[in-house]
Amino acid sequence: MLNPIVYAAPVFIILILIELWVGWRRRVNTYTQTDTVSSIGLGVMSQVVEIFTKVVSVGIYTLAYQHLALFDLPGDALWVWAFALLLYDFCYYWLHRMGHEVNILWAAHVVHHSSEEYNLTTALRQTSTGFLLSWLFYLPLAIVGVPPLVFVIVGLTNLLYQYWIHTQHIGSLGWFDRWFASPANHRVHHGQNDYCLDRNYGGMLMLWDHLFGSFVNERPQEKIIYGIRGQLKSWSPLRANLHVYADLWRDCRLADNWADKFKVWLMHPGWRPTSAIAKAPKKAYDIAQFRKYGPALPKWLPTYGLVQFSVLFLMGVHFLAIQPSLSSSDILLYAVFVVGSLWTFGGMLEGWWSFIWLEYARLGMVAIGVLFTGQWIGSPPLSPLWLGAILALCMLSAAVLAVITRGNPVQPVQSEQPCRTESNVSCQETENA
Repeated sequence: MLNPIVYAAPVFIILILIELWVGWRRRVNTYTQTDTVSSIGLGVMSQVVEIFTKVVSVGIYTLAYQHLALFDLPGDALWVWAFALLLYDFCYYWLHRMGHEVNILWAAHVVHHSSEEYNLTTALRQTSTGFLLSWLFYLPLAIVGVPPLVFVIVGLTNLLYQYWIHTQHIGSLGWFDRWFASPANHRVHHGQNDYCLDRNYGGMLMLWDHLFGSFVNERPQEKIIYGIRGQLKSWSPLRANLHVYADLWRDCRLADNWADKFKVWLMHPGWRPTSAIAKAPKKAYDIAQFRKYGPALPKWLPTYGLVQFSVLFLMGVHFLAIQPSLSSSDILLYAVFVVGSLWTFGGMLEGWWSFIWLEYARLGMVAIGVLFTGQWIGSPPLSPLWLGAILALCMLSAAVLAVITRGNPVQPVQSEQPCRTESNVSCQETENA
């Protein structure tokens, strides 16, 4: 079956372009080139990784359904679908809430919150490690007898619903905000302001937040600052996915007793063993000192990265479309290429010279690969026209990159700007989309 994301991808891009146009008309830009590459890239990476990990989430669910189901619910009954959608949203609420309240779950979910912008690309900023434990929270659906196909489709429905609520251009919707997930209450969820922390978890409904005391209204008079306390300060998709796991493992090693070594993983984010605090102290976080991450880069390097990423995005969609027909070796090769390219773009847009050279190597490998094999991964032999176009694109890209970086200092220098407080619009980096 064709991955539904292949159909959704064009819709995502069209809506992003509409949001950009609305921002331009209102003179309120909520995008930057580097953050856009990072957010959509993390979405691409999560889909690629899911090819290898869906056997865990769907497989375990199917086994639980086959051996633990208490009822045999009919998959063709409308009430079963409605019930499954409601129960899924309830389970999602608790997964989402525990993702903010338990360290090991936060390590997976933090990816989604690490962007310091808030726009439709933020919705695509998904974890690649959530499969490890998220399946636990959906076992109740299997136990009551929700068929696996119904489970998969209502889960996708819940996920796709949440796309439109990641925008700053839709204001309060009145009564709708109180009972349904909406842009206003989800902006609160993504804020790092004191009143925003650990609030508004609902995927589709705010019902659960009202019942369990986690709902709060947006305060239009207080500008929301997006991102996480303890900034990521990186465009690397690997760091975005693994940095909290690394921090927890370090604190686990620094703990001087087994109780603390265990608690590190299960306590609320921010908790650290006393011995870890003593051996590796951290500076107290002050939101008043928050500055958006934005390395100083040669003028056109972010644009180059965005263009190259656009090509890679099309390749990623192509990969998802043809993946069912590929051999295992081709799937692995294509996945490594996509993830490796995303990693390269991340380092390049942080300004590291080593990743500039890695980008030259990436272009060279693509050119050499198609030249010697006469085809792209999983595709039929290329016509001379396509072969020439790919080689020309690689050479042109290398030439443009050389011109952009020649005579320009490429180094990871942090360019910080204070957040404006006179409006509810997020502050922008020097480099804007």
